[in-house]
Amino acid sequence: MRILHISDTHNLHKDLRDLPEADVIVHSGDMSLASTENELFDFINWFCDLPYKHKIFIAGNHDNLLFDSNIDGLDENVYFLQNSGVTIDGVKFYGVPMFMEYDLTGEDKRVIAAIPSDTDVLISHQPPKGILDLDDDIHYGSEQLLEKVLEIKPKLHLFGHIHCANGIVRQHDIVFSNGSISTHRYGLTFKPRVIEI
Repeated sequence: MRILHISDTHNLHKDLRDLPEADVIVHSGDMSLASTENELFDFINWFCDLPYKHKIFIAGNHDNLLFDSNIDGLDENVYFLQNSGVTIDGVKFYGVPMFMEYDLTGEDKRVIAAIPSDTDVLISHQPPKGILDLDDDIHYGSEQLLEKVLEIKPKLHLFGHIHCANGIVRQHDIVFSNGSISTHRYGLTFKPRVIEI
């Protein structure tokens, strides 16, 4: 399976040209900048129209309007994952959004603990601690998320959030991908990547 990973497009999705072929496209959050209805509807319409067999997206910290929401009317091959999963061709995807409400209430701990142990592809917005999460000498990833990932050992962990930490590494027999494609100042910098599993 070929997975195209993008993240942190911040309203620049229409500037993405000549996206590579893949079986599944995954956006790991921060589609918008200010989380307005117009921004999010514009992204969702664009995403639904992409010529991929399967499309998955989750919310990031800039997409707070989607907190605890269901999105009606999505095509049957488009999946908005919010602490939920979908199986595609035998591969189990699970998505964990990043909402400030989770941090404020401590819900983030319960959400991370609930990630299923049979997850093949974990999608989160926040990175795990110490892996593609460094900005200005500070690791912004989650320690609890790292512990959970090392416990369940997915084949692939897709995330974003830290723009300058774009990259892909293999550690602990897991492929980690930070798919952030924008800079600190919200310009497109990095190219989307295709990962085979």
